[in-house]
Amino acid sequence: MPKPIVEVASLSKLYRIGTRERINRTLRETITDLLASPLKNLRNMRRVTRVEEDPYGLDVIWALRNVSFEVQPGEVVGIIGRNGAGKSTLLKILSHITDPSSGEARLYGRVASLLEIGTGFHQELTGRENIFLNGAILGMRKAEIASKFDQIVDFSGIEKFIDTPVKRYSSGMYVRLAFAVAAHLESEILVVDEVLAVGDASFQKKCLGKMQDISSQEGRTILFVSHNMPAVRKFCSRGILLEAGEVLLDGEVNSVANHYLESGQATKGSRSWERGDRPGNASLQVVSAGLRDLSGSPAFLITISQDLQVDLTFEVATDGAIPQFSLMLLDAEGNNVFSSLNNKENNEYGKPLPRGLYKTTCLIPGNLLNAGRFFISFACFSGGWTDGFRVENVLSFDAIDDGVLKGDYPGTYGGYIRPSLRWTTVGLTTGPE
Repeated sequence: MPKPIVEVASLSKLYRIGTRERINRTLRETITDLLASPLKNLRNMRRVTRVEEDPYGLDVIWALRNVSFEVQPGEVVGIIGRNGAGKSTLLKILSHITDPSSGEARLYGRVASLLEIGTGFHQELTGRENIFLNGAILGMRKAEIASKFDQIVDFSGIEKFIDTPVKRYSSGMYVRLAFAVAAHLESEILVVDEVLAVGDASFQKKCLGKMQDISSQEGRTILFVSHNMPAVRKFCSRGILLEAGEVLLDGEVNSVANHYLESGQATKGSRSWERGDRPGNASLQVVSAGLRDLSGSPAFLITISQDLQVDLTFEVATDGAIPQFSLMLLDAEGNNVFSSLNNKENNEYGKPLPRGLYKTTCLIPGNLLNAGRFFISFACFSGGWTDGFRVENVLSFDAIDDGVLKGDYPGTYGGYIRPSLRWTTVGLTTGPE
């Protein structure tokens, strides 16, 4: 068996609540480190071992705890798990953005990373200058970078803005250029976080196609974090499931994805969070979510002709917040069946709310879904659909066929939905012409 290109052994990351770790180094510090130890940075090999101490007695959170795995050259690995599982922290350590508290991570090759927006580019430099800077950090000569320049710009589709400082880019423009740089410059390991979700659907498809090409044709190793299970299944051969900072499952991607979708992490008719653990932002936090029928009874098993109510209880933490919500319904494979926004609700939408508890309800009408198991995710926003967060696979239910829609049809229906549509037949003639 060939030598692994990534070795992670007993990796842990501890955060103290109420303190801020200095994880973003300056450009000068980065370049100084590169010049001081070029061989180490060329190979991107890191070994850190520390003893965790908390002399101040502060509350702590283990973002990662004793994570170990190896990745072979050319492998495409999907890292999955719900929000807060430790996925992004793991990628930040592998990308040298933050240090582990203990354990070690060895990477035998140059790493190109596409993590959260804002990481990897110098905001005062233009797109052109950042392309050459990223290549230099990877150890490429100027001529090598120049030979890739036209491909990068063409793939990104932002030719008109290539000489504009990136601080003036929209999030979509930033992601387009950042992915193009990471995918085209010479690196042995590509690390991609959920940031691709910022782009439009056509660009996401383009990115996934490019990652398939560089994996199959160039043999590069890819670590891919995403909540898009169909993309993970299609693109990755192996999956690593993280839960509460630990590796819960590591194996063939379909079995890992199935376990994630069908396990207790994502199969509940109701869910609530204690204060301090609630998903949210500075303006609002989610308190609970639940399913019920029209009589008000809890519902995790319905017939396809039944109406289903989805409740989301939330707390407004700052006066004047304007909550906005999106509901995503997914099938058992993680495919998005439909999404719904609350911007067409009653006259409460768009109004600033005082601090307090609120409940918003979305009605999924009967005679819409086909039989099967379904999962519900939420996206919550405040501030004009900008300051948002997601609550993934928080509820689930089973819909069974009660025969009402089938009538006298003896067969089975395909598809995710089975709406009751109106059919009308009229006579055009009363007999032979």
